Amino acid sequence: MKFTFKGGIHPYEGKELTEEKDVIDYLPQGDMVYPLSQHIGAPAKPIVKKGDRVLAGQLIAEAAGFVSANIHASVSGTVKTIEPRLTSSGSKVNSIIIENDKQYETLAYTPNDKPLDELTREEVIDAIQKAGIVGMGGAGFPTHVKLSPKNLDDIDFIIVNASECEPYLTSDYRRIIDDSDKVIEGLRIVLAIFPNAQGIIAVEDNKPKAIKLLQDKLAGDARIRVNAMPTKYPEGAERQLIFANTGRYINSSMLPADAGCIVHNVDTVYAICEAVREGKPLTERLVTVSGDAIKNPCNIRMKIGTNYQELIDCAEGFSKDPAKLVAGGPMMGKAIYTTDIPATKSSSAILALSEDAVAEMEPSACIRCGRCIEVCPGRVMPNKLATLAARNDIDAFVKNNGMECCECGCCSYVCPARRHLTQMIAGTRKLVLANKKK
Repeated sequence: MKFTFKGGIHPYEGKELTEEKDVIDYLPQGDMVYPLSQHIGAPAKPIVKKGDRVLAGQLIAEAAGFVSANIHASVSGTVKTIEPRLTSSGSKVNSIIIENDKQYETLAYTPNDKPLDELTREEVIDAIQKAGIVGMGGAGFPTHVKLSPKNLDDIDFIIVNASECEPYLTSDYRRIIDDSDKVIEGLRIVLAIFPNAQGIIAVEDNKPKAIKLLQDKLAGDARIRVNAMPTKYPEGAERQLIFANTGRYINSSMLPADAGCIVHNVDTVYAICEAVREGKPLTERLVTVSGDAIKNPCNIRMKIGTNYQELIDCAEGFSKDPAKLVAGGPMMGKAIYTTDIPATKSSSAILALSEDAVAEMEPSACIRCGRCIEVCPGRVMPNKLATLAARNDIDAFVKNNGMECCECGCCSYVCPARRHLTQMIAGTRKLVLANKKK
């Protein structure tokens, strides 16, 4: 399956490997690792110590401030230690390690079956905050913070991002197909605390089954509509999603709330439903394990903290030696050099690819063809920004709107000179942000 965008052809591939397969439920067997930084904001503070026995669903680390998130055990077992462990970001993060006793004993949860019009904003936000829910599309922004704008009346749209525009990834699609009622209920719960807002579920039109299912279930609902968007990358990026569905524009200095919008991933609104209605904390999610080097590509319902290698083994391991492993999608994911890392709240996919096309590319000088500019959704000049980044000219980089890059990878993909444009720009953006925090 392919789709066209201005300046080139992008192979929209890999989804057929997993999209129509049943989700596999997997119970982890090895030690569980819970990094204390699984979200934007301050790392959570551990409230357990070595030797403590915990149950699944038990709070093991509490938020260290408003912009932070609780962390819960996803299995029962004994705390072995608290020490730095490698994560998919490539850095070591202080983590709680729990020896899995394989009993999977779970705390009793308290359900809430109040009608929507009786749910108060305070109890909804409190349930979400206690559950440790964060943005599960990759950013990891604490959801209770996102749902606490200065003025509730200023929010006009709650958008559920169901575009899933990256190749290979289908976990959001399976969540809609298998759990649409909870996805819809999660959106309705959010709408209950924003009196003026309309709900939008934004789905790319290469998912007709999901679109029809949602439209049928939402027939007659005056506050929620399903938008079938053209299939193009990176339609699922927050800025592009907001513009495509509302016509409103935001830039790097703005939050979606500044444009009257709040955007949630499909899995996030599902987790909101489970937190508010069932009292369940965020301890599991769907993850796609795929690629041409995976023997049985699939979607797995896994416990947060599970080792990547266990998830690969659940997919029957490698069919051939992978040349490249990626945490996330092939366009915006991060290459990893080991599978001995834990799945976190923001883990969406593990890809094993038999070829490393990027490593085989030998960059050459820019030929000024302009293709990177044509395809850039941020409307910047990637060729110029990359040159400024290589020169370490931070002031000129910022002046030329380098912070408007969303790191989607389109420029690198179409560049005939094989320049690593996105990589150079992304590194400089991180440097600018780091200097702002000082």
